Order: sequence, then C-alpha cells, then structure tokens
Amino acid sequence: MKNYFNLTIGEEEKEKVLTNIQGSISFSGANVWILACAIMIASVGLNVNSTAVVIGAMLISPLMAPIVGAGFALAMFDFALLRKSLKNLLISTLIGLIVSFLYFLLTPFKEAQSEILARTSPNIYDVLIAFFGGLVGVIAVTRVEKGNPIPGVAIATALMPPLCTAGYGLATGNLSFFGGALFLYAINCVFICIATYFVVKILKYPPVGFVDAKREKEVRNWITIITVLMIVPSVFFAYQFIQQQRFQEKVNLYVQQEFESKGNTIVYQRTNYTSPTAPRTIELAFLSKKFTGKQIEEENQKLKRLGLLNTKLIIRQDSTFLADVSSKKIANNEIDNTNTKLISDLTSKIDRYSFQTENLYKEASSIFPELRSISVAKQEIFSTTDSTNIIPVGFYQIEKPLTKESEETLRKWLQAKLKVDTIEIYRR
Repeated sequence: MKNYFNLTIGEEEKEKVLTNIQGSISFSGANVWILACAIMIASVGLNVNSTAVVIGAMLISPLMAPIVGAGFALAMFDFALLRKSLKNLLISTLIGLIVSFLYFLLTPFKEAQSEILARTSPNIYDVLIAFFGGLVGVIAVTRVEKGNPIPGVAIATALMPPLCTAGYGLATGNLSFFGGALFLYAINCVFICIATYFVVKILKYPPVGFVDAKREKEVRNWITIITVLMIVPSVFFAYQFIQQQRFQEKVNLYVQQEFESKGNTIVYQRTNYTSPTAPRTIELAFLSKKFTGKQIEEENQKLKRLGLLNTKLIIRQDSTFLADVSSKKIANNEIDNTNTKLISDLTSKIDRYSFQTENLYKEASSIFPELRSISVAKQEIFSTTDSTNIIPVGFYQIEKPLTKESEETLRKWLQAKLKVDTIEIYRR
C-alpha cells in the first residue's frame, strides 16, 4: 500500500535532474528570443481576448525554469544556484515587462478585456493553484518519464499572462492593474518555489556542503515570512471576491424575480461593485418598459428588503442610450432572433420619433439668453381617418413670453437646425 505514495518510484537520477535544472535556468541567446516572442504572443492574446492564444503563449514560455531552480537551491542550501536563479528570474521578468509595455503602448486598441481583468484580482485560490501546480511540476521534473503534466502545469500556474497584464497596466497608467497583476505573478513565483522546496526535501536531495542548524533555521524563517506576507492579503482578497459573488447572486435573483419573470426584456445590465463597504449600483435598461420616478424609488426600497444594502438602482431610459445598446447587441450577436426583431423595431421607432439634439440648448440660449430650457420631439397625430401624421413639436421654457416676432425667429431657427419643413412650438 505504501508504494502508492512513494515518490522515489520512477525517480530520475538526482545528478541528471540537477544538470537539467542548471542548464535551463540561464536566460541568454535562444531563451531570450523565445521568452520575448512568448510575451508578444501572450500580449496579443490578452489584447484581442483570445484564450487559445494566451494558452499557447503559456506553453512556449520558459519562465518556470529559474523558479524551480530557486526551489532546488533553497532545499539544498546551494546559494550560488539561488543567486543565479533569482538573477535570471529578474532578467526574464524585466524582459517580459518591457516587451508587453511596448506592445500595449503602441497598440491602438487599449480596452481591458476579460482575459486582462481576470489577472488583476488575485486571491487565496491563486495561491492554491500555484502551490499544487508547482508540486505537480517538480514531481514531473524529477521523473525518468516526464509524462504529460508539464504542459498542464504551464497552463494552470499561468506565469505569462499576469506579467503581460502588469505591462498593460504600466502602458495605460492603470496602477491598480499593474499592482494586482504583479502580485499574482509574485504569488505564482513564490508558491511554485515553495512547492519545489518541499518535494526536494521529501526526495532527500543532499545539501551542497556543510550547513549548520542556524543557517537552516534562517532559510525556514524566511520561507515562513514570505509565505505569510503572500497569504494574508490573498485571504483578504478572497473574502472580497466571495462577497462580490454573493452580491451578484442576489442581484441576478432580484432581476429575474422582479423583471424577467414578468415578461420584461432587459437590453442592458451592469453591476458596479468595488468593495463590501463602498456604494454599489445596478444599471438596467429595458426594451419597452418605462418607469416613473416613484416606481424607481419603490424598486430601490425592494433592494433593501432583499438584503442589497448600500445599493442604488439606476434605470436608463433615454432614447440615445437605448439605441446605442441595441445596435451594439445586434452587431455582437448577443441576443436571439426574437429579441433582435423587437430591438430593431425599437431602434427604428427611436429614429422615427427623436432628433439629434446635441448642443441644442447651448445654441438656442446664445440667440435667446433668457431661455431656461428647450425640448423637441416628433409627435404622432391621430385623426378619424386610418392614417396618422407625425409632426415636429418644440417646447420652450422662459420667464417672460416671447413676442410673436421672436417666437417666429425661434421656430425658423429650429426648423433649420432640425432640418424639417415645419415645426410647431409652444411655451411651457
């Protein structure tokens, strides 16, 4: 039974393993070019949000070698190997940051995609992935038959993407992205190294030269301190992540029960959650349903009763916003055919009944300084016949009534501004 858990079965000769480790640590010549190309591939993958490309870059990357080398060096008290490993890890990290920084500085498309965002908020789960991924990796390295684990470890521990995300943060001036991604990169490096340390100790690799008890204790103390420094903030970030997930579950339940189950089609939904204590918002836009101010206030009261405290509901109802959302969803194929037709109809109605009114008040008030507000719309007029007429209508607010001449001037100006043949105007 004990052979099932015996790591010495199938173990490669220790001298061969150490020779391979020492030979793969150095970053010069071909390794530098391979690393730079892998960084470029990963940066492009993050930029275009392609998971497959990012995975390909992880498989190419030679970043793991100096980290494993550092783990071997600590376990064997080989401080010359440790210095060499850390030096090459620093060089490779700088190369990665420089290449990714230059790419994201020059690329015209700088929007943060989901592949980038996923590398900016590390937590305790990333610690577990790095540690157990490191265990698998170093166990595979010490086998005669390396098997399939190495590619899987390269993908799971993901050293390349957070390094490229840190370069993105530098290029865009987003220090929170830079800090979060660099912390994730540090977590992966440290816990792969620690996992290597434990496996090398279990396999009883001999120390290099004589090591006194005091020096051995110092190494263990430093490993403990670094581990704690990584785990404490990771636990805090994991707590925040769990709170955010619970909040999102409550939001989804609220939206489903209060709106979707009643046949309302939501064309836009966005949740803003920064921390458990900061104010949060839920933004919604509906295909056709309209809300009064009182109804919106009632919905906000429902949020409190459902446990969504410190949260404000915002319902976007302006026609320009709805038209923009609708066109984007149709272009991105984010909705089914039925909703596509409904939204297409809504978009056409918006175009039919609204005007492009950019700078309307600014220009009107320059002609009539006493003007307090102005609005325009296309009004549908029904009559006894089957046909309907749509006429442009304008409403203005002013303290003293305009003279007939001034009102006619305003009417003609609106007619020219809106490019219509006629328009009716009324004082509110």
